[in-house]
Amino acid sequence: MEKLLVKGGNKLRGEVTISGAKNAAVAILPACLLVKGNCRIENLPDIKDVKLFLRILEQLNADVKYIDKNTVDIDCTNVDSYRPLGDLTRKMRGSSYLMGALLGRFSNFIVDPPGGCDFGTRPIDQHIKAFETLGADIDTSKGVIEGSAENLSGGNIFFDVITVGATINAMLAATTANGVTVIENAAKEPHIVDLANFLNNMGANIRGAGTDTIKIKGTKDLHGGTYTIIPDQIEAGTFMIAAAATRGDVVLKNVIPRHLEIISAKLIEAGVNISEGEDSVRVWVNDDTKFKHINFIAMPYPGFPTDMQPQLVTFLTTIEGTSMAREGVWDNRFRYVNELKRMGADIRVEGKLAIIDGVNSLIGAHVKATDLRAGAAMIIAGLMAEGTTEITDIYHIDRGYENFEEKFVNLGGSIERVQVVDDLLD
Repeated sequence: MEKLLVKGGNKLRGEVTISGAKNAAVAILPACLLVKGNCRIENLPDIKDVKLFLRILEQLNADVKYIDKNTVDIDCTNVDSYRPLGDLTRKMRGSSYLMGALLGRFSNFIVDPPGGCDFGTRPIDQHIKAFETLGADIDTSKGVIEGSAENLSGGNIFFDVITVGATINAMLAATTANGVTVIENAAKEPHIVDLANFLNNMGANIRGAGTDTIKIKGTKDLHGGTYTIIPDQIEAGTFMIAAAATRGDVVLKNVIPRHLEIISAKLIEAGVNISEGEDSVRVWVNDDTKFKHINFIAMPYPGFPTDMQPQLVTFLTTIEGTSMAREGVWDNRFRYVNELKRMGADIRVEGKLAIIDGVNSLIGAHVKATDLRAGAAMIIAGLMAEGTTEITDIYHIDRGYENFEEKFVNLGGSIERVQVVDDLLD
């Protein structure tokens, strides 16, 4: 067990290079199952979720070779099983994409319910709807999710709600299905576009990714190739908010500024300075700036990302006045609020609405990372706070951020990773 010790008071200054996108990686790795040939994946983030997914592929008999820590060769030609081990898949939410990938490869799958961060109910009804539209039978009565199809064929899929996971699974299953599939009310997130670009690079025929209608002409002749994953929109946004929250001056390199527009807009509304380069963004705060309270809604792309909601709420805790944050995606994403309250934040939650009354400052305390993005928010809170903040359950952070504390330290933040000694009195 490890914890992070974060000392507040330092302004973040300098340059930080953003890693490859976690959310794109965990969609592209299972997509390799559809390809018979070697896929070289570049700019893979060196994080626990990626390493776990590579173990799952190896367990299915894929040939996985690291070229360096961010480049991997994956050859799924000899994959001969559609039953991944449950003790691996239950550790991450992204394992749900194995359903669509295995259905597309074998017309069958048996997958345990996925794990990952707990944000409340995560129904898979829209995933099932997509698979059934393509001709698969789905059985969830035995404690696992089973799918089979005699003839996987294209169809018209209309999602009742915008859902990233079901959009990805529908794309994976339809890529090799017979005929044409049309996905309507599709999610538009950057990692969905990245998945489509990867598959097209390997010979698929997918059009419209990034809009609400995706058209896929099925093909079984996918070939190997090389693909570079996009920069991580959420990691970039996290450092943008951290720079603002510490009143610093940080240049983010290896980013796609267009993916960050809504995050930039909200920070500018609060009084933060932002300028964009071709593949960089600078975030800085003037010495005399008085931040303004703001309201925002977390919603599907191009709206404000739900994965950035905890970080922005943390930033708002010390801004004078009342800010409001509404969660438009998950049922239970405010569990981290109690941790901020330990640090002196004044926040009340009413259903999916958080009402933040600004306080003069946060005070260092013992807190925990209740999930991946909440863990990032606790680091930001610690950097803002007076004194030292101890953050436990940091395995959540390691799942999704590469060299996270090292990047903060290089910007002047005071963060130390230490071993936790069990206290029998706890």
